[in-house]
Amino acid sequence: MTDRSSSTLRAVRIDTKCPICGKPAEEKYQPFCSKRCADVDLGRWLKESYRVPTDEGPGEDEPGSGRGGPTGQAG
Repeated sequence: MTDRSSSTLRAVRIDTKCPICGKPAEEKYQPFCSKRCADVDLGRWLKESYRVPTDEGPGEDEPGSGRGGPTGQAG
């Protein structure tokens, strides 16, 4: 095992690619290559094109759904 106190640690930069178009990412817009690609991604989130998978059915645990839960307990 090596003694880490005597060695110098360096940060290694990993080249990332834009998740929208695949071009190299720019530091100013990380992880995107441009403002345009960042805006495209934001638009996809706002239009709900991206979804996080869950085991809940539609409408479960939504306020006012009448299905119970901490804010809308039925009964």
